[in-house]
Amino acid sequence: MSTHTCPNGHPSTASDYCDTCGVPIGAASDGGSAPDAGTVPDAGGSPSQAAGDAAGTGAPAPTACPNCGTPHDAAALFCEACGYDFTTGTMPRPPDPPAGAAPDPAGDAGEAPAPLAPAIALEWVAEVWVDPDWYEAQEADDPCPSPGLPAVVGLSARSVLVGRPSTSRNIHPEIDCTGDPGVSRRQAQLTTDGQRWWVEDLQSSNGTYVGPASGPLPTDPVAPGQRRELSEDDRIYVGAWTRLVVRRATPEEQRQLP
Repeated sequence: MSTHTCPNGHPSTASDYCDTCGVPIGAASDGGSAPDAGTVPDAGGSPSQAAGDAAGTGAPAPTACPNCGTPHDAAALFCEACGYDFTTGTMPRPPDPPAGAAPDPAGDAGEAPAPLAPAIALEWVAEVWVDPDWYEAQEADDPCPSPGLPAVVGLSARSVLVGRPSTSRNIHPEIDCTGDPGVSRRQAQLTTDGQRWWVEDLQSSNGTYVGPASGPLPTDPVAPGQRRELSEDDRIYVGAWTRLVVRRATPEEQRQLP
């Protein structure tokens, strides 16, 4: 896995935002000298004229995030500022408040928050495995952790995010793949109608792969932005060594998992 250096000098495995401080990696090459978008430097021009010129180039006009209003590319799958998911129309689930913390009664009473993914009864779980065979196929530089029993995550929402957390970007995946540097912050989205599950790659750095347990490891990634339905025997492969298995929860898991 390649490593990038952010403008503040931190090493980062992510190519978009720094893992440590959240600064955009691309800012390192900006040099601070680029003029404001749409503003013509010489005195004879005007911002409105520049905007008109840009419109004539045929480039798609940016649209505003419905949650925070930040402009974004029309082809983007999520808002870089607040994490709003344009595909599912939901926000990342916020972290649980500290134990004993009282809710703020004032809150944002005058604002309607963006909808979270609707909750469902706990009937499904995801197993998060360390897969040595997948690691070997990726030829990753990072050492592979020792395989063991999987982490089991209860799937109690109709849409869950697979990825790695980032406090600076307000990204809190329900399926947390912390430790695998090959997994993007927003790697993939799992959605369900209660009976079937789909996986969608969120333009991740290293792709999302699906293959049957009984067959060879997959070599073709899921096309970004396109949902793929999972069969009962399918496995999801992401990052340098992570394998995900979506299955029905056992009665014991339904009692114990949150």
